[in-house]
Amino acid sequence: MAVDKLDDEDYPAWTMGQAADALDVQPAFLRSLDAAEVVQAHRSSGGHRRYSRRQLRLAARVRELFDDGMTLAAAERIVRLEDQLAATRAENAELRRRLGEQSETEQEV
Repeated sequence: MAVDKLDDEDYPAWTMGQAADALDVQPAFLRSLDAAEVVQAHRSSGGHRRYSRRQLRLAARVRELFDDGMTLAAAERIVRLEDQLAATRAENAELRRRLGEQSETEQEV
């Protein structure tokens, strides 16, 4: 494995057992997320499930929502909406930055 992959959020470095231990869940929980297509594991050449850090954060958030009494469908919807909101906020910040730069340029003219 190349060292540069260690910083890659999407590199599937975690085995099923490692991921389950890190999240303090049973492997069956991760399999259920995979079956429901909420967190789809990567597959190794031998067919074993592998997880990235991004996927582990998503699974951890779903578990938090489960612990709060949400159903899988509700947890999935909440996580997707949170992701969309974060992306929209980032886009909004970028547009505001560009607009600010444009205003500064126009004021200099």
